[in-house]
Amino acid sequence: MKFTKMHGCGNDYIYVNGFREQVAASEKPELARRLSDRHFGIGSDGLIFINPSSEADFEMEMYNADGSRGEMCGNGIRCVAKYVYDKGLTDSEHISVVSAGKVKYLDLTVEKDPEHPKERGTVTKVRVNMGSPILDPKLVPVKAEGEQAVNEPITVDGREYHMTCVSMGNPHAVIFTKGVAELNLEQMGPLFEHHDRFPARTNTEFVEILDRKTCFMRVWERGSGETLACGTGCCAVAVACVLNHLTGNVVTVKLPGGELLIEWDREENVVYMTGPAVTVFEGEVPEGTRGGENV
Repeated sequence: MKFTKMHGCGNDYIYVNGFREQVAASEKPELARRLSDRHFGIGSDGLIFINPSSEADFEMEMYNADGSRGEMCGNGIRCVAKYVYDKGLTDSEHISVVSAGKVKYLDLTVEKDPEHPKERGTVTKVRVNMGSPILDPKLVPVKAEGEQAVNEPITVDGREYHMTCVSMGNPHAVIFTKGVAELNLEQMGPLFEHHDRFPARTNTEFVEILDRKTCFMRVWERGSGETLACGTGCCAVAVACVLNHLTGNVVTVKLPGGELLIEWDREENVVYMTGPAVTVFEGEVPEGTRGGENV
């Protein structure tokens, strides 16, 4: 099985061309677990199949590092856009991608080699229409009273925090705090992820406001642990910043792996995410190792 390793701001996934590679659905969760292992596998935050679709130009079928299905990944979907353009699966710089039944629309920035201007070039940056943020607690989902969970108190390990809960196709709990760089996410992250107020578990963003246009974030992703970036998480953070009157509608979210520019268009009620997509390397998993042997 051929694969391509890619990342967006350090949020890395293994990408497989589902047009060519045939993998049984029952095999995919275990395959994601094994290939994502950073010691015995390829190493990644998960596994993404790029498939044909009747709903959009392409389908993104995403699995977290623990084998669970993921609904949406902002960094992942940008890499899907780069993959399909760079590999010649599309000639368009404007594409649609469906994931877990939700269609996103992407605008590709293509950079050409000045010495070879007639060549098609490669994608360096992608702007994604991430759709409208979901704030209804029942739909996030989070157990909370009222129409929104904004600056909502939550007790974790005997300490009270305040969270703002947003879904961008997957659930996020945004925690504003100081000293984010020093937090012990290995200890704190699972306590939030598996808290009984989150029926479907949650991604948790720990955010420090730097100024009215900038913040710093670390994230504990549901099913993957701490990652260097989370695209949907950055979108949720920008929405939470606005709802808590901490920034304007355009926010640069700094991450351990880079930065993303997020804009919440309040009139359209649409969140736009702009950021890089990078190919790391390509390889092939021997057929005999897909059934359970280490890579």
